[in-house]
Amino acid sequence: MKKLIQLFVAIFLISGIILFALNRLNTTQGYSGKNVLNIYNWGDYIDPELIDQFEKESGIKVVYQTFDSNEAMLTKIEQGGTTYDIAVPSDYAIAKMIEEDLVLPIDQQKIPNLKNIDPRFLDLSFDPGNKYSIPYFWGTVGIVYNQKLIDGKKPTSWKDIWDPALKNQILLADGAREVMGMSLNSLGYSLNETDETKLQEAKANLMDLTPNVKAIVGDEIKLLLANEEAGIGVVWSGDANEIMSENENLNYVIPKEGSNVWFDNVVIPKTAKNVKGAHEFINFMLDPKNAAKNADYVGYSTPNKAALKLLDRDVREDKRFYPDKEVTDTLEVYENLGKEMLAHYNELFLEFKMHKK
Repeated sequence: MKKLIQLFVAIFLISGIILFALNRLNTTQGYSGKNVLNIYNWGDYIDPELIDQFEKESGIKVVYQTFDSNEAMLTKIEQGGTTYDIAVPSDYAIAKMIEEDLVLPIDQQKIPNLKNIDPRFLDLSFDPGNKYSIPYFWGTVGIVYNQKLIDGKKPTSWKDIWDPALKNQILLADGAREVMGMSLNSLGYSLNETDETKLQEAKANLMDLTPNVKAIVGDEIKLLLANEEAGIGVVWSGDANEIMSENENLNYVIPKEGSNVWFDNVVIPKTAKNVKGAHEFINFMLDPKNAAKNADYVGYSTPNKAALKLLDRDVREDKRFYPDKEVTDTLEVYENLGKEMLAHYNELFLEFKMHKK
């Protein structure tokens, strides 16, 4: 009997410890509560010091988690297993989230710092009137090239990377929209093309590129290019900026046929538990000093006009990363092509990747 009582006491104590741990998890991991803000963002896409500063100023505990693709982010939010108060999707993903009723309208009256955003980055096609999203960073897709490794031949066109002289010299970012879009643009087509004949032509065009492709890689593309493992890389502009800071032989160009101009915006998922804190955080990040600090850390282009004035002149006047409106007007935003067409893009890209192997 004594052993039985001891067993019950042990079970009671263990249960208490588990309950305490779960309660602590809810407090620190932030899946509920007005004093916790759950943020879901791309990796290395915010200055950590700004999170600390926001916590001190607001009294809100930030729980920060990361994703590596819009598709991964969408899947997790669609499943609803984890509650996020803030997410940072890209343009076409935002359109999809609005369409599927996954985001809450934003109360712009609670974001007075919205006035700092350059009007050219507001009221875009994926979210007219910015009812559901607020600009965070923007940029382009283009070509990083090593002037030393490619004998000083500056590429100006997507077609240039099909040059047989570049055999085994090209690294591609591991993204279906980016690689298929590059091929479509090189043929004079839209990177949002849905015509099957043109899509098959773009895939065949990629097959012709295979001898020049050294690898299709993820984040390691930055290190590989900086270490001169390849002469050319197809990358996002922010990554290009970071790579170039590591190697003076590197440069970046937006191809003349056109390319993608992308926008990452902040949204509030529909399942958010701290909507008030989400608005506070958005407004905090739009403060010019905070936005400038974030841009300095991340290396991507800020849409915050007031913050831009605080950046070094050589940064804000660099047309490679802050191209004029005349240039960006010739570029395309990724459209939400629908689940079936996006899956088809992925299928065509996978066929190219398998052919490369």
